[in-house]
Amino acid sequence: MIVIGLAVIVSAGVAVAQRGQWRNNQSGIDTDRRGVPSWDVDPKFIGDTFTFARVRYDSYGGRGRGGGGWRTDYPDSDLNFSLRLQQLTSMKVNPDPVIVELTDDNLFDYPFLYLIEPGALVFSEAEVAGLRQYCENGGFLMVDDFWGDAQYENLRLELKRVFPDRDAAEVPLSHEIFHCVYDLKEKPQVPAINAAYRMANGEVGSWERTWDGSDTRTPHYRAITDDDDRIMVFICHNTDLGDGWEREGEDQWYFDEFSVKKAYPMGINIVTYAMTH
Repeated sequence: MIVIGLAVIVSAGVAVAQRGQWRNNQSGIDTDRRGVPSWDVDPKFIGDTFTFARVRYDSYGGRGRGGGGWRTDYPDSDLNFSLRLQQLTSMKVNPDPVIVELTDDNLFDYPFLYLIEPGALVFSEAEVAGLRQYCENGGFLMVDDFWGDAQYENLRLELKRVFPDRDAAEVPLSHEIFHCVYDLKEKPQVPAINAAYRMANGEVGSWERTWDGSDTRTPHYRAITDDDDRIMVFICHNTDLGDGWEREGEDQWYFDEFSVKKAYPMGINIVTYAMTH
């Protein structure tokens, strides 16, 4: 059973902050924990812990234009989310997130993958084949942080290459993924910290503008499912859950409004669904 409490996040305050730029070494992997505390994992069960796995892709130049690539929000969002998942649930979590490619031999060691900023990516044929095999064999891909119609169209066409006979469909708020741990009353929208605002009348701005001028005020959560209606690909469009994880320590209002209320609850629900289906 998953045991959860948002009070742990709130009582922790803004303990985990953005801590400068990541170090770009040859592998692209940052070994600096940014002050995020670590914890011990029982070596007898190291293979049974949840590991946050981020997808690295090299291709670019797609139809969506813009975006920061696979490194966006890295490594702070991965570290912070892993910490909160460990703190707030009974799930055993690896304190060290990993980076994987869709062509890696060990891809199937990770039942959950996180792919960010897909608005301009273009899969290679090997990546198409690797992702299809991964998902059809029980894997789960979460796609996050892209805005507007043009970026979504780029992702749609790339996923059509992966699943020629399947289309993504809007996931209704009644679906268990919005209620399996946190009972969400709306589909959460999280903007980048520099796009969030609060007006004098209390109105909160939670969307980002796009170069194509499309309407981004409505968040969309779409899914590609298998023949048993299991979600294989969960698409978080017109929202940036990763910034809610990454930026939790930079501004108290942003933390309270977006990290606590939206980014962490939705992220924990997604991982819980992925690990139980």
